[in-house]
Amino acid sequence: MNHAPYLSGQLLLALPGMGDPRFRRAVIALCVHDEEGALGIGIGALLGDLTLHALLAQVDIDPGVAPDAPVHWGGPVEPSRGFVLHSTDWGGQDTILVGMKWAFTGTLDILRAISEGKGPRQWVVALGYAGWGAGQLDEEMTRHGWLTAKADPAVLFDTAADARWNAALRTNGIDPRLLSSSSGTA
Repeated sequence: MNHAPYLSGQLLLALPGMGDPRFRRAVIALCVHDEEGALGIGIGALLGDLTLHALLAQVDIDPGVAPDAPVHWGGPVEPSRGFVLHSTDWGGQDTILVGMKWAFTGTLDILRAISEGKGPRQWVVALGYAGWGAGQLDEEMTRHGWLTAKADPAVLFDTAADARWNAALRTNGIDPRLLSSSSGTA
């Protein structure tokens, strides 16, 4: 059986012309990709006016010293479930380390730690995730809808959400202006 290389620890970038408007210029930090499927957290779009302080209020956590950062659209699956993509300097009860590059946690202990000033140095909060069944992402990759890119920590944590798609492409040597939403036939 021929398996595509597992892509955990990389970014998935939606290419122009993908066809699914939910993923227009999407930047997804791919956290899990194995024979059972894939899971990624969207970091390229914000959830309107929702901020971390409002989210913390919804789960009865005092914001403490946490900055009132924006909350990202993590993806269309379980949009009320929260995740924190973060640096590897913190670990909690269900933290998953992703390729020694970053980690992600989906439990409230990380939000408590952030509000107390004891959390990871760098983090991004998102609601929802992007998920694929066994072989589904591999098949989608053959239709030219996604591009993989190296995950640069500066893109993940230090770049504004609306600038991550362009920044990720540039970090990987691609000029976004040269991408087309259509292809030719030969």
